[in-house]
Amino acid sequence: MKNKLVVFIVSAALLLVTPLIAQYFGNAWVRIIDIALLYVLLALGLNIVVGYAGLLDLGYVAFYAVGAYMFGLLASPHLSDHFPAIHAMFPQGLHLPLWLVIPLGAGLAALAGVLLGAPVLRLRGDYLAIVTLGFGEIIRVFVNNLDAPVNITNGPKGISQIDSFHVFGLNLGKRLEIGGFELPPVTLYYYLFLALVVVSVVICYRLERSRIGRAWMAMREDEIAAKAMGINIRNMKLLAFGMGATFGGVSGTMFASFQGFISPESFSLQESIMVVAMVVLGGLGHIPGVIVGALLLAALPEVLRYVAGPLQAMTDGRLDSAILRQLMIALAMIIIMLLRPRGIWPSPEHGKVAPPAAGK
Repeated sequence: MKNKLVVFIVSAALLLVTPLIAQYFGNAWVRIIDIALLYVLLALGLNIVVGYAGLLDLGYVAFYAVGAYMFGLLASPHLSDHFPAIHAMFPQGLHLPLWLVIPLGAGLAALAGVLLGAPVLRLRGDYLAIVTLGFGEIIRVFVNNLDAPVNITNGPKGISQIDSFHVFGLNLGKRLEIGGFELPPVTLYYYLFLALVVVSVVICYRLERSRIGRAWMAMREDEIAAKAMGINIRNMKLLAFGMGATFGGVSGTMFASFQGFISPESFSLQESIMVVAMVVLGGLGHIPGVIVGALLLAALPEVLRYVAGPLQAMTDGRLDSAILRQLMIALAMIIIMLLRPRGIWPSPEHGKVAPPAAGK
């Protein structure tokens, strides 16, 4: 217990000082860490659906978009500018507080998750993946075209002037000075994202060890056997889709406030595939592995920018740095899967052979 307490205290101290160290090398590095934490939130949510319940979801970015656009519409002047009735009631625009935004984002995304899960209860494997992939693309096309005849999402132009969060009167979008030491907005958002990640990890940990988590894992291993044991497969699937979607909705609201601008291009199929890769490469169903996978794949593309640039210069510009960077990411993922087929940090219990019965 003493060793665990020491590890916990040291880890907490490192997490608290990480952005302070990173900002000395530039705010860009803190921003990379912030985006990585958002991907950790997404990966933890998808891990409930894919890792615990065994439901392959390739349209998870749809819930990310739902949360982002909900906050973008309710925390920007867009609706007031385009709807006279709303302008009459809210001349300065809608500006919702943080304590209301997070439950709304989670609830709306959970509703979207249940609506996705209801028609696909009988589907498995590849068929489920294709349907969820289509759902994600439908949401993206939907927000991309809802600018006529009534301008709701502003279409491909996106929504701008989105509010930054205010926590206990502190505006996270402005610099904070403490004793002559400045904390930029990216550092302030880091602590908000870190708090949400910690809460999400606790929720996932409790879910994993609850009756619901055990039912999900039984369903993942053998759906027919789980149903024969009395588990309500329909309710468990809907609950998995709904619970996983809440994490995506909350992540979307954080992303919209952090960026201050959202557009359909931020919620492409590539984002969904990237989040699935984080869960699979990290370790299906294992919270530490999922976190490691999310941090690695979120930070790797940005770090490789500094490698692809010199390689492009060495070839006199014959190789495009963006394509070269994607190639290096793909090679890194292939090498990881060859060396660690069950993930970087797989679950120690998953796949373990049952001990022999006594007397045999």
